[in-house]
Amino acid sequence: MLKMKKNVLKITAVLGLTTVLLNSCGPKENTPLVYFPDMYFPVAYDPLMKAQDAYSDHENEIPAFVKNNGATGLSPVEGSVPQNKDGVFEESLLPKNVDEYNAGYDASKKLTVSPLNPANAAKDLERGKVLFDHTCAACHGTGGDGQGPIVQSGAFSGVPNYADREITVGSVHYVLTNGRNAMGSYAGQLNAGDRWRVAMYVMSAFKKGAAAPAAAATTEAKPETTTETKK
Repeated sequence: MLKMKKNVLKITAVLGLTTVLLNSCGPKENTPLVYFPDMYFPVAYDPLMKAQDAYSDHENEIPAFVKNNGATGLSPVEGSVPQNKDGVFEESLLPKNVDEYNAGYDASKKLTVSPLNPANAAKDLERGKVLFDHTCAACHGTGGDGQGPIVQSGAFSGVPNYADREITVGSVHYVLTNGRNAMGSYAGQLNAGDRWRVAMYVMSAFKKGAAAPAAAATTEAKPETTTETKK
């Protein structure tokens, strides 16, 4: 008899707990308190539409959307990697075969000027150095001599010394974008503008300022254009 009473109590307790849990998972309408409304009322945003904030009645509008007049297409967060903020690269220009690659590489050697705004050259070079040290120096070395820690460890070899190479800011950018020989493309690690910044830094630091500012280089390039036209 005692055992039967214990079983009844256990069943009652289980049923009571189940009832409480089911009630706590009831409908979301008229909830008394919501700590994280953007998680409680999930909303999928179309970047080309005005934000219809599902929980605006709770006075929890997203400040960035409100500041942007309700538009959901916002600028990239500072520090993130935008696809092509500088507007200096076209995906359609990527080589599709070996012949296109070689032709593109030869053409890139004629580029001695970065397309970035020359007024920002100092900042671009500064950022280029940071990116080079973080991304390239492991193989190429901080001195551009091809003796980075990976090479010195014996894990990899054949990295050239920039001082011994016939390169231009255009060819460095081209290799960063498409890769060459044992070096793969770094288009996934550096956006289009930053690849130019690294190329500018390489020329400035390891080729004795060969990457002339755009304004000066443009002036020097004019006679070449005239010569080619005469031919």
